[in-house]
Amino acid sequence: MPTGQSMPDTTSTSTEFEALMAAAPGALDAIPQAVYLCDSEGRLVRYNAEAVRLWGRAPTLQEGRERFCGSYRLFLLDGTALPHDECPMAQAVYDGTPVRNAEVVMERPDGERLTVLVNIRPLRDHENRIQGTINCLQDISDRKEMEAVLLRQKDELEDFFENSAVALHIVSKDGIILRANQAELDLLGYTSEEYIGRHIAEFHADDHVIQDILERLSCGTPLDRYPARLRSKDGGIKHVVITSNSRFHAGKFVNTRCFTMDVTELRKAEAAQRESDERLMATYQAAMVGIAETDERGGFVRVNDAMCRMLGRPRETLIGATMTDIAQELDPIEDAGLHARHDLRNDTVSSRAVRPDGTVACLDVSSSFVTDEQGNFRYGVKVLQDVTERQRMHEELKASEARLRELLEALPAAVYTTDADGRITFYNQAAIELAGRTPQLGSDQWCVSWRLYWPDGRPMRHDECPMAIALKEGKAVRGGEAVLERPDGTRVPFIPYPTPLRDADGRLVGAINMLVDITPRKEAEARQKVLIDELNHRVKNTLATVQSLARQTARHAQDLPGFAATFEARILALASAHDLLTRRHWSGAALHSLVGDIVAPYADDNGRVRLEGPALDIAPGAALSLTMAINELATNAAKYGALSRPVGSISVRWTIDGEPDGHLSIEWQEYDGPAVVAPSRRGFGTRLMERCVTRDLDGSFDLHYEPHGVRCSIDIPLARLARHE
Repeated sequence: MPTGQSMPDTTSTSTEFEALMAAAPGALDAIPQAVYLCDSEGRLVRYNAEAVRLWGRAPTLQEGRERFCGSYRLFLLDGTALPHDECPMAQAVYDGTPVRNAEVVMERPDGERLTVLVNIRPLRDHENRIQGTINCLQDISDRKEMEAVLLRQKDELEDFFENSAVALHIVSKDGIILRANQAELDLLGYTSEEYIGRHIAEFHADDHVIQDILERLSCGTPLDRYPARLRSKDGGIKHVVITSNSRFHAGKFVNTRCFTMDVTELRKAEAAQRESDERLMATYQAAMVGIAETDERGGFVRVNDAMCRMLGRPRETLIGATMTDIAQELDPIEDAGLHARHDLRNDTVSSRAVRPDGTVACLDVSSSFVTDEQGNFRYGVKVLQDVTERQRMHEELKASEARLRELLEALPAAVYTTDADGRITFYNQAAIELAGRTPQLGSDQWCVSWRLYWPDGRPMRHDECPMAIALKEGKAVRGGEAVLERPDGTRVPFIPYPTPLRDADGRLVGAINMLVDITPRKEAEARQKVLIDELNHRVKNTLATVQSLARQTARHAQDLPGFAATFEARILALASAHDLLTRRHWSGAALHSLVGDIVAPYADDNGRVRLEGPALDIAPGAALSLTMAINELATNAAKYGALSRPVGSISVRWTIDGEPDGHLSIEWQEYDGPAVVAPSRRGFGTRLMERCVTRDLDGSFDLHYEPHGVRCSIDIPLARLARHE
């Protein structure tokens, strides 16, 4: 050290870090921003209340457990997790570099994330060594959100301009095209390089029009559908209408914004309409249909010869008259109102006119009107066509169509339609009844049913159903069968007839499907099999029954005439039971009569058969199944059981449980028959009885081979006995 020069005195002056650490507890809280300090090792040593509010927590300062930042978690702006020892504060502690306006994302313990602006300054001692760092945090979440909103709005405006279906362009105050969207370029066929930067007048076919447009816009006068003609790149002329307004800044004209709409086809259509009108006038008198020119109220001002002939009136009497003066079905007030509103746009009505000779002409009256360029009424036109013969044929066709419509409405076929993606767009009431549910339009797809199955019972996904195949392959599907399941669990077999629908250009737009319920056919097939099996079985049993009747009758007969009479009566009773089986396809039966007819061939005056129970009517289907079961019991009793012995008897008793879900209980008991031995296997007769009761009637069936006689218990729900099928 040079002579006479002393060391600087640093003992009396505190460093920034020491001053902040020595400040009163409320000193940092007076700062309106979040502030905290770390020591030279990055340990949090002080923070203010605003920092606690920002962090959503109060860090623990003991033992130096909190380092670099008091936030719960840190992230970069792109969402990448930022460890505390890699945050801006850590970098400032490590290398002593200040941080200016850095942005990070802080997460509070409750999960809320904030974007904050970070400003960090290292605090050094008198020897320039880092004693600590101070960090000022500012919540800029609202600003960042606003920036995102502004950016999104800008993107939306850019997208609106560039991708708008309407042609848009911006023109400077000097007439130079500054910007144009793709619709504008497509309209005229130019590329961006060929169009942008050139004067707008180069593309207008009429100089006076573009000069007028520019003059109006420079004065701030907006344009609304201003007609103009533009030159396209291929040399053609485009008829357009321009809607535009001007943009001024500080009172000075800056540019214009223009919307251009192509009306070329509209102009061609208008020209074609005028040409058509001229052709009509040229052929007016030579036409074979009646033509009249009318004024605004509908009065005839000119008529052709064909109209005079058609109405049987001279021209002089028709001039000045209206159509309502000679037609029967036209409302004069309504017709006059249509003319007053110019509401006759090729409107066609049917009417009848009585000619002076009393004959009636059926007429089709077509009405329209012609306007000038400004849309003002010029004259009306009425065209009359004699459709007397066609009307007669129409009435016949209408009657035929009515019959056909009644037939179609009577068909019990479910019909529904879908769009091209298979979503349900329409269904009829029969479809609801078949599916057992109301389909949801626009959300249900491929089929109206709840679930689907293949005929063999395997589940079928809706996107594998015939309707889905028809839409995917674009052709009708025929010949398949499927089974639908209703929400209540019942299953219905059906045949689908899906057919794709196409528009006029051949594009697939949807499909229509008709579902034909084939439950009766399937039930008939099952019933036919049962009846065939029953027929085979009954032929054998019938012969055995007749043999048993003959044997029992002969055993008790005193003489041959007595045998003949008794045997004939029993044979007739047996035939009556068989007739009852057939008759039950069409009508119901009383339970007492049903059981009585079945056991009648075995009953006699000695009371061998006892019937007891309340009156009960049984529906045809249930009666058939019950008859088959009881007749089997009677046949077996006659062949092997109590009725095979002269002293044997049977008792048939039934009761009805009167509860809301009531049941019919039938008890069949045999007495004094041969010793009962349970068969070694179940024969067809047993299986038939059990199937008739349990499957057909949803009941229970118990057959007991008791030593003193066979006993059979049958229990059937009353609701099942009353169901008509």
